[in-house]
Amino acid sequence: MENTAVSTDVLKGGEFLIRESQPADIFIPEEFTEEQKMIQQMTADFIKNELDPVRDRIEKQEAGLVPGLLKKMGDLGLLGAHMPTEYGGMELDTNTNTIIADVAGPMGSFCVPFAAHTGIGMLPILYFGTEAQRQKYLPGMITGDVKAAYCLTEPGSGSDALNAKTRADLSADGSHYLISGQKMWISNAGFADVFIVFAKVGGEKFTGFIVDANTPGITLGAEEDKLGIKGSSTRQVFFENVQVPADNVLGQVGKGHLIAFNALNIGRFKLGVMCVGGSKKVLEMAANYANERHQFGQPIANFGAIQYKLAEMAIRTFAVESASYRTSQLMQVKKDAETQNGKSFGEATLEAAEEYAIECSILKVYGSEVSHYCVDENVQIHGGIGFSEEFPAARAYRDSRINRIYEGTNEINRLLMFDQIFKRAMKGELDLVGPAWAVQKELTSMPSMEKLEGEYAEEKRAIADFRKVLLMTAGAAAKMQMDGKLNLKEEQEILMNCADMLIDLFAAESMLLRVQKLAERNDKAQAQEVYDAMLQVFLHDATARMQKNATDALASFAEGDLLKTFMMGLKRFTKYPPVNVREKRRLIAEVVLKANTWPF
Repeated sequence: MENTAVSTDVLKGGEFLIRESQPADIFIPEEFTEEQKMIQQMTADFIKNELDPVRDRIEKQEAGLVPGLLKKMGDLGLLGAHMPTEYGGMELDTNTNTIIADVAGPMGSFCVPFAAHTGIGMLPILYFGTEAQRQKYLPGMITGDVKAAYCLTEPGSGSDALNAKTRADLSADGSHYLISGQKMWISNAGFADVFIVFAKVGGEKFTGFIVDANTPGITLGAEEDKLGIKGSSTRQVFFENVQVPADNVLGQVGKGHLIAFNALNIGRFKLGVMCVGGSKKVLEMAANYANERHQFGQPIANFGAIQYKLAEMAIRTFAVESASYRTSQLMQVKKDAETQNGKSFGEATLEAAEEYAIECSILKVYGSEVSHYCVDENVQIHGGIGFSEEFPAARAYRDSRINRIYEGTNEINRLLMFDQIFKRAMKGELDLVGPAWAVQKELTSMPSMEKLEGEYAEEKRAIADFRKVLLMTAGAAAKMQMDGKLNLKEEQEILMNCADMLIDLFAAESMLLRVQKLAERNDKAQAQEVYDAMLQVFLHDATARMQKNATDALASFAEGDLLKTFMMGLKRFTKYPPVNVREKRRLIAEVVLKANTWPF
């Protein structure tokens, strides 16, 4: 399946921090092909016809219902859209798979079994399985006849996954392993046919295994009574001398961390995209209610306080949607390049996810936090009805909360962003020193009096300045560490500040590139006004956030004349002109309310 032609001169993972992109580099929803629109519609029809009528039954965990729905998705090809054709998959491009995840976002509790099965359940076998393992397990997983679960977390190892206590001991004749231990928070555990299990061989070597769920010695705990996603199966899984053939080792003994972390990369990406789809549906819910609910003799949609909420929901969702499809395209180009270099479909997919691990973390964090904002304001717009379990606003609110916890907490993902950036810089894969030094030199020079010209000139400068703020702050912190004056591993607050600036930079530039591309395609059509408004409000607010995050970080480790120099530089690099946000948000809200759905 081919997309609109785009540039192949694209960024490496994390390189957006030091190098700008062009509109031609990105893929946007407005470029969906006819075939992609058909896939989009097929997924939407499945939700409308098969899922929506049984949502309440899913919430009550009616026996056999969720596995049956997964089987129906398999019959449509949706479980294997990202899988190679030789195992029965559709082998669709990354952008089309992103569309499926986007449309699937409003599935509520059913998002969990779908994502767990197709992501962390199937991908470890595609990425790291032997050909025999792939032939044995993937065809059934693609059709939905075999359901998968992923057993990583333990009572004593959550974010610290490598602290697992589950053991695997090799038999004297080398034919099998005996696995003993306890796993918790295992999605799909209640109906899974296959578990991806992580255990330490000999109590030391962290290793992945494929374990058939009906193997003697496996027992399940009761279904967890959760805050949200109540329709998903979540149980503890206990292993007591479970005999697993040596042939069922996944990857290499002692290399389980590669499986665990690489499977999570694409899981984070998909979670961020699903949050986009969920946020769009919640905005539709909020707009519908605001149009229908009358107070003081008029629809509450007429009130500025409500319009603010609707506009902000739209702006943030538009931002993370733009970043999602931008990342999708980056991964697709990388995958194409690796395939041309002789890599298999699975190897190329793994390389792409690994390359853009930083961007995947950004989308997981930002997508889940945008979703949280949307579900929270949706409850507020609904008022008392929003607090009643008889209406969908409450369920959406509860279901959204887990997104900031699983697939690596948002705190862990924020720390990972800069940990990976610094590691890539140390390996010479990312030149941070040159750009950071250029910013330091600019701080001691006279400000440029050059007049900005051309369309989106102020917006382009704002993005360039965001880079300078981040390079100035992170570069100064890194130098302090090299000089022995700072240990960034113990300064999580500073890294959190830098991560938030990184998220704002990536989201803002993704929006700008999309709006520029739309302007080129639409020839500044009337609709462009609302896209410009969303970009301008976002940059107005992001400039203030950049200033605060940089100030908080710099004041944490600099003082005296050095801090004054940094503050002068910060003032120079945060000069995006003030925006009439009241007027812009009212325009955005008007478009949303008129459409009564996601209109962009």
